[in-house]
Amino acid sequence: MKYEQIAKIAHEVNRAYCLAIGDDSQPAWENAPQWQRDSAINGVKFYAENPNITPEDSHRNWLKEKIDAGWTWGKSKDPDKKQHPCMMGYSLLPRNQRIKDHLFLAVCRSALREGL
Repeated sequence: MKYEQIAKIAHEVNRAYCLAIGDDSQPAWENAPQWQRDSAINGVKFYAENPNITPEDSHRNWLKEKIDAGWTWGKSKDPDKKQHPCMMGYSLLPRNQRIKDHLFLAVCRSALREGL
């Protein structure tokens, strides 16, 4: 349960950031498809098991998860086609996408430190 709560917070922080930069493609946690929730929960678990990871490590974990699930690169995120524009190495991501990895880890660090 703890990981799901942290994943929800991280998801909502990233959603707020996306809205701030003009990206309204992120649904609220309650409306997010299960695959998206599971991905966030996996990211929290990965951090909890590896507390010294970097945002690049977090992205690498996300990328592996997506590749294993059959996702490929696409110009825009399309869950039906399993395509995502962030299917690339961390250093190739636009800065605004790398910031999301920093935010996700900051939420994980804070929440786990506070015992959520």
